[in-house]
Amino acid sequence: MIIFVQYLKDYFRTISLLKLLLTVLFTAVLIFINYKLGIEDPIKAIGHWQISLLVFFIFYVFVFGIAYLIQLLVAPAQTINDRNIFISYFFLAAFLFALKIIHWQLPGINHHSVWGRYGSIVLQLPLKLLLFLIVLFLISKTEPQPNYFYGLSRRFKVQPYILILLCLVPLIALAATRPDFQLAYPKLKMVQFIDQTVRPVWPWKLIYEISYGLDFVSIELFFRGFLVIGMIRFAGINCILPMAAFYCTIHFGKPVGECISSFFGGLALGVIAYRTRSILGGLMVHLGIAWLMEAAGSLI
Repeated sequence: MIIFVQYLKDYFRTISLLKLLLTVLFTAVLIFINYKLGIEDPIKAIGHWQISLLVFFIFYVFVFGIAYLIQLLVAPAQTINDRNIFISYFFLAAFLFALKIIHWQLPGINHHSVWGRYGSIVLQLPLKLLLFLIVLFLISKTEPQPNYFYGLSRRFKVQPYILILLCLVPLIALAATRPDFQLAYPKLKMVQFIDQTVRPVWPWKLIYEISYGLDFVSIELFFRGFLVIGMIRFAGINCILPMAAFYCTIHFGKPVGECISSFFGGLALGVIAYRTRSILGGLMVHLGIAWLMEAAGSLI
């Protein structure tokens, strides 16, 4: 636990305070606009998935681009190594996540039947993880230096991450008392329509929770793996703040407190991934938080 505090101290001593403040301000403006006027919901409400994909892509290019411009233009000025490759990774990242966030209409499934709806829900996230794994595997074959497959194959110590998770339990319990939390959680409510269809129902709900958990593998692999460990050779330590800003925007459909805290949580996990070259500890914490929030939402 102490080593993580030291990582954060080292990071804040290294990074420009002005860059940090401008990135926080930019992210705060986006949060304000989203919760006052709406950004994510109107995009998702677009009838055609192709248009939603395009608009999300443009939005992520804007967010990621402005956050990177802050790192590059604010003194002391930074440069990007292998600029052409970086630009291709930049646009690929925006496109990949835009493709992930839209709802996939899976072929061969009767979406009007109970089991068709259930299958569509539980298959979405594993298939999106598979997409990430395939794309990143292909990219990793072109990398000049080993990246431990974007932090998935590097060893890590379990104990410090357990302590982090234990420290977060009271905060989750407090958050669970808020009406906006109770409205959003548990996500298991998405499949409650099977309650009257099958007995026992718990195996099918367990399958959903496993599928839900796989989404956090995708999230950690993408944000801390690809956008931090994969971008270090281009931008060095300056890859962390743009990742945190981008990461915050994917929480726009969550309670506002969770959205705000996601920036700082993403920043902390980014620093840890940068220093350890591993995402496994962060993944353990993220999964633990997700399933604790599911449990809290079910019990309240």
